[in-house]
Amino acid sequence: MLYHLLYPLHAEIGVFRVFKYTSFRVFMAILTALFIGLVFGRPVIRFLKKKQGQASNIRQDVPDSHLKKSGTPTMGGILILMTMIISYLLWVRLDLYLTWICLAATIGFAFIGLMDDLSKLRKKGGLTARNKFLLQAWLSLLIGLMLIGAGVETYLVVPFLKNLMIPMGLFFIPFVAFVLVASSNAVNLTDGLDGLAIGPTIVASVTYLIFAYVAGNAYFANYLQIPFVDGASELCILCGALFGSALSFLWFNTYPAQVFMGDIGSLSIGGTIGLIAIIVKQELLLILVGGIFVLEASSVIIQVLSYRFTGKRIFKMAPIHHHFELKGWAEPKVIVRFWIISIILAILSLATLKLR
Repeated sequence: MLYHLLYPLHAEIGVFRVFKYTSFRVFMAILTALFIGLVFGRPVIRFLKKKQGQASNIRQDVPDSHLKKSGTPTMGGILILMTMIISYLLWVRLDLYLTWICLAATIGFAFIGLMDDLSKLRKKGGLTARNKFLLQAWLSLLIGLMLIGAGVETYLVVPFLKNLMIPMGLFFIPFVAFVLVASSNAVNLTDGLDGLAIGPTIVASVTYLIFAYVAGNAYFANYLQIPFVDGASELCILCGALFGSALSFLWFNTYPAQVFMGDIGSLSIGGTIGLIAIIVKQELLLILVGGIFVLEASSVIIQVLSYRFTGKRIFKMAPIHHHFELKGWAEPKVIVRFWIISIILAILSLATLKLR
């Protein structure tokens, strides 16, 4: 918004020329989201606590140590969404179709999460797994159609191989659905300890900010031998807004948490990160960048399959962060070690830019 209001004035007032530069708007998006989140964090938490009342948001399938967290307000993802969307709209270019696709995807997944959170607080058990999956799938298929309409290339880039691009044609649409549904649910499963999900979110947002910047710059894309994606540099603004909002949320979500993210936060974050990965043609690297999310989701799948076919459990409890808790690891130790692993995986993923 500010780009369209102030940049046209640069001919008369030279300082407004700075709005042309993506890097400036990225830094401002980060600071804007961080400032709004820190200022409005406590009022939002008080509001959520008042609305939640005595309703418990602690699931039954968690270690007993989590019962002491009963009463901590959930749906803190509202704070993430508010700060991210305001910052994004202030600093992004609004004349690009991709801008509105990203906004629609974020809000769409947030709405699904909101329905699930509200259902849980009303003691209705939340959306059924089937209904949640169907809503996510239909939304993701629609987003796939919108991406094709926006001219996003439908080939799949294979990391490490500079000339291997697999054309997918219309199969691109269900592929988009798979990535978005998988990424949103993976973040949702990771959100089980104070600050556990938001840490890798911060790491992923910075990593994809770099991917978006180089993919949206013709010179860097050619030098690094990766696909140039017209308009991808504006995704840096979204990554920056997510980074700033995640930092501000971590201020309140760090152990011991004053507020939980809830599905409204985890589903929207996962959907947003997955969409950015698709647009900048780094979908396969999402497995590495979001390695912690993949690990958490995989542990649940392995546990379910093992119990169904053998009657035995591989882990003491799934997702895997609960397994380490039951092995005696203190919650902060699990969280910080998972953050460290996330950072290492992000560095490895960025290294692939030079391994072609």
